[in-house]
Amino acid sequence: MLKIFKSFGGYIEIPQAEQDCWINVVDPSPAEILRLQEEFRVPADLIQDILDMDERSRYEVDDDWSLIILRIPVESEHNGVPFNTLPLGIINIKGITITLCSTTNEVLPLEQSSLYRGQNHLIHDEVNFIIKLFLRSGSTYLRYLKTINQQTARIEDELERSIQNRELNKLLKMEKCLVYFITSLKANEIVLAKLRNSLKRNLNELNEDLLEDAIIENKQALEMSQIYSDIQAGMMDAFASVISNNLNVVMKQLASISIILMIPTLIASLYGMNVPNHLESVKWAFPIIIVVSVLMAGLGIFIFRKKNLF
Repeated sequence: MLKIFKSFGGYIEIPQAEQDCWINVVDPSPAEILRLQEEFRVPADLIQDILDMDERSRYEVDDDWSLIILRIPVESEHNGVPFNTLPLGIINIKGITITLCSTTNEVLPLEQSSLYRGQNHLIHDEVNFIIKLFLRSGSTYLRYLKTINQQTARIEDELERSIQNRELNKLLKMEKCLVYFITSLKANEIVLAKLRNSLKRNLNELNEDLLEDAIIENKQALEMSQIYSDIQAGMMDAFASVISNNLNVVMKQLASISIILMIPTLIASLYGMNVPNHLESVKWAFPIIIVVSVLMAGLGIFIFRKKNLF
């Protein structure tokens, strides 16, 4: 979907592009991609890079255009992983700013794409718009990290009750989310540093403060991701050890039961042989063998319990 706005406020939608306008493109169709290439002269390789799910964050400047790619968090159920990251591209070409993303997201939602809530006047400050995108991205990361932490706590409660591989697999999916977040946030941190160095002389006081806030927000999200990742790694190791220990306990109990059952089996086997056993003429031979087997098994149980093996 392609929408053209008169300014970065996103309040006034216009049918055709004009100077200092903003074009927001989300999940473009082939026709919209062709329009970007032919009408707005966006290089095809830039579009392909932004639509590539694995594209890294970067900042590039050319004679005719400038490009910023940042990785933003999105909700996703791909392979059971609840959150993922993907590129959001910001292209400035001939006085027109284009934002391009391969899917709907919360950083620039189509139904409420304005980054300037409560401001109903036209805004043409591209630098301010880009910095606020980084700020919004960092806030979205932090909100998703809280959700991951809450889901992890629920999985931990389930693990304490069930101790099954299914819960460990859920924890692994949460760990994958954190790995995606850490990788993307580190790349965004590099882009923010390059952006600050390149715009150092052209930043006004407001944008300079916003850029510092964006850097702090990104750093906070990165640190939280690393902390959660370390906690989850330790928790997975602990629960894996618990599962292994429980398996050892079960195997020990099964071995103890097998030994206890072997005692009456051994006695019955000895007196079941077709050889003289000094009880073949005794009337109460069978009950005697049963009683002896039960007593020997009981003695084995008593010894195992004394040694905490049963």
